[in-house]
Amino acid sequence: MNAVQPVRKRDGAATREAILAAAAVEFTRHGYARAGVRQIAERAGVTAMMINRYFGSKERLFAQVVDRVFAPPTVVGDESRGLAGAIAHSLAERTASGAEDLDPFLLLLRSAQDPEATDALRRGIETHVGTRLAGLLEGPETELRAQLGLALVAGTWLLRTVVGTTALAEADSDTLADLLTRMLTPVTGETGTGM
Repeated sequence: MNAVQPVRKRDGAATREAILAAAAVEFTRHGYARAGVRQIAERAGVTAMMINRYFGSKERLFAQVVDRVFAPPTVVGDESRGLAGAIAHSLAERTASGAEDLDPFLLLLRSAQDPEATDALRRGIETHVGTRLAGLLEGPETELRAQLGLALVAGTWLLRTVVGTTALAEADSDTLADLLTRMLTPVTGETGTGM
């Protein structure tokens, strides 16, 4: 007796979404260089040829993943009022022991050393979080001030969660947030503590 195989409906949008989701996982876990197209395809339930068909290359797929990962607000929100304090408290909470990993930072950390990935990372940071933060700032040199703020955020994340330097790793989140607020206040141009 022959069993009839059900006909699988083709859905280009679902296939594209599955590839992007799988690639986000692989690039975040392994970085650009170590994430293989075959592993991404396997995770997505497609062939490597399908990745090429939908995205053209691993580099283009990575650029799409960077856009996807950096677009949603994580530490920098959308509200200008109390900005320094909001960023500081969000960062302190998101880097506390036991907090969920911040995928944009992991993707950055694991891929930044690869020349094929740095352009996409730079564009993703500048286009999404950099533009979002600069848009919340008033006064001169908003892009430069925004990127200085992001450097403080990224450095704090790196030393507190990846390297685990003692003072930062053991810091009480409220104490850390207060110190970060005072450091970010000149960057944001706020006159008070921001909270």
